Amino acid sequence: IVVTGSDDHLWKMWALPDGNLLMTGEGHTDWLSGCCFRPSGTQLVTSSGDTTVRIWDLSRRGCILTLKGHARAVHGCSWHSRGDFVASASLDSTSKIWDVNSERCRYTLRGHKDSVNSSEFLPFSSTVLTSSADKTLSLWDSRTVSRL
Repeated sequence: IVVTGSDDHLWKMWALPDGNLLMTGEGHTDWLSGCCFRPSGTQLVTSSGDTTVRIWDLSRRGCILTLKGHARAVHGCSWHSRGDFVASASLDSTSKIWDVNSERCRYTLRGHKDSVNSSEFLPFSSTVLTSSADKTLSLWDSRTVSRL
């Protein structure tokens, strides 16, 4: 199974190798920039030019949570290996750590001078790696919001 996001505001789930369309997600109001499965495989997180991050329940076939807080387009998203947190990267020069259980932003990572293009948790760790258009990479401790 593979998931794709597109300029048409939709994400689509495809079966491999036959290419059959399994599911479509509708709800973002601008292009999709990222899609990532929750480690358990039961949910999907998406990021969009509409400044939001959305959590989708695959069994319910719909969006169950919209995370708002970025001021500009969101470039990407990723799950923590435990599945309780999502990281997002934005054109607003920040990355955010979202607590999915409490449905709120836990931390905002500030320090890049240009858009943050990606934000990834290192596996089985509280460390987040961000990359930016300011031509830097940063490692962060997501528990203390400090650069490492």
